[in-house]
Amino acid sequence: MKFSVHKIVKLGVFNILLLISVTTASARGASFYFGTSLISYHALSFVNEEEHEKNINNVKVFYSPVSQQINVSFKLTKQGTVSIKLMDALGNEVLNLLNSTLERGNQSFAFDTNDKITPGFYFLRVVAGGEAVVKRMSIR
Repeated sequence: MKFSVHKIVKLGVFNILLLISVTTASARGASFYFGTSLISYHALSFVNEEEHEKNINNVKVFYSPVSQQINVSFKLTKQGTVSIKLMDALGNEVLNLLNSTLERGNQSFAFDTNDKITPGFYFLRVVAGGEAVVKRMSIR
């Protein structure tokens, strides 16, 4: 395969123009001319950051062996139904800790295990608004 310097430069200019048009366009349907050809990019879309902001943030989980409690804290960006479940290493549900509607803001819970779980590795699954966060924890 043989390339001439002219074709390589033309390809480089094309890539630069494409990059500039994609990054500076503010609406759909960006178009520009390259040589004698009109090139259109109609699939350009910009994502509104608020639409894709995570519903659940800063999930922290720890087990207190002294009080036999699972402590969970997280931040909700909007009101919604939240489900918190403790799963074993195989993914089986061990405890259903919470299933209710919560207001937006910082949340903090302490769940008593009351000797219902044996020592081992577990996963805590927090689901809010279709988003799930899974944290691994060890219980001794």
